[in-house]
Amino acid sequence: MTSTDSASPVIHPREGCGLHEAPMDPLQPEPQLNDNEETELYSVSWNQDSGCFATGTSHGFRIYNCNPFKETFRRDLKTGGFKIIEMLFRCNILALVGTKVNTQYPPNNVIIWDDFQSRCIGEFSFRSEIRAVKLRRDRVVVVLEHKIYVYNFMDLKLLHQIETLANPRGLCCLSHHPNTSVLACPGLQRGQVRVEHFGLNRTTLINAHDSKIACLTLTMDGLLLATASLRGTLIRIFNTMDGTRLQEVRRGVDRADIYNIALSPNVQWLAVSSDKGPISFNQSSSNALQPLITRSTSANPSSSFSFLKGVLPKYFSSEWSFAQFHFPGITQFITTFGSQNTVIVVGLDGSFYRCSFDPVNGGEMVKQEYVRFLKAEAASR
Repeated sequence: MTSTDSASPVIHPREGCGLHEAPMDPLQPEPQLNDNEETELYSVSWNQDSGCFATGTSHGFRIYNCNPFKETFRRDLKTGGFKIIEMLFRCNILALVGTKVNTQYPPNNVIIWDDFQSRCIGEFSFRSEIRAVKLRRDRVVVVLEHKIYVYNFMDLKLLHQIETLANPRGLCCLSHHPNTSVLACPGLQRGQVRVEHFGLNRTTLINAHDSKIACLTLTMDGLLLATASLRGTLIRIFNTMDGTRLQEVRRGVDRADIYNIALSPNVQWLAVSSDKGPISFNQSSSNALQPLITRSTSANPSSSFSFLKGVLPKYFSSEWSFAQFHFPGITQFITTFGSQNTVIVVGLDGSFYRCSFDPVNGGEMVKQEYVRFLKAEAASR
């Protein structure tokens, strides 16, 4: 652990920290920038139910609704942009982290912003740069490169400190079901994932991969974990209670940088985006933990050598991609599942896609909607 991460943060709670569940749509946006003024897109993140996404820009932040697609509001500031925007479902509370050139909000501070009151209601200050922030209704989680801090949302008191292996990507995910409180993050060993079941006071260590963890995600209830390593060839799904590996799917045979992993709400589908171009996804068999969910009768394609599973290397026995979508150009994309067999994809080039897939036959997905949501060309970062 670096010395810059060892000090406790300075916390400045403000009065009036209340949640207002009214959607953000009625809020009027700030005066928009000139269409000729370039806006750079720094980050894109889904809210907890994937119905909205937030973008951090060189001038502030913007919130978009996915279905129907529209910009709900934006905040453009003269002081600079934000590199991290974290929503809390569709309520008024946001977590904001500025950029190095932001004169008011530096990258080592987390601002808890109440857009209903248009003011800061809490602030965390650290000595090192913040890698990620995660929210749930009762917790605020701040991720540094070597340490994770977990706070009570209502009074911002520190509840837990978790040490991790070097985590420059800020890997961390939370469950969002009200009856479970689960956090997953890198452990202290290469390829290890640490799962905290806070409600059960239980820690599970999962040796997920041989190389370092590159991406991870939890289901809403936190009972299933999907992971990828820096190799980017295999996606594995685990039971978070006992660490049992439930399924392994193969993205490809060459190395890839995995940008994100998405599990459908019914845990039937798993989608992966990477730097190798296509969004690909597989049919999941991991819902054995949820017997009320029924799978479709189609089988996920696998190697023709799968009958020798356990004899030949894993390359021949892993399940393979069921459906794909290819993108023009080179940029970073993140994906999630929409309704009625659709996948939603957002790119750091300022593009929004809605694609449909055939749940029986798979194959190439069909583009249903495409939007350039930044008026000025966004610079991919």
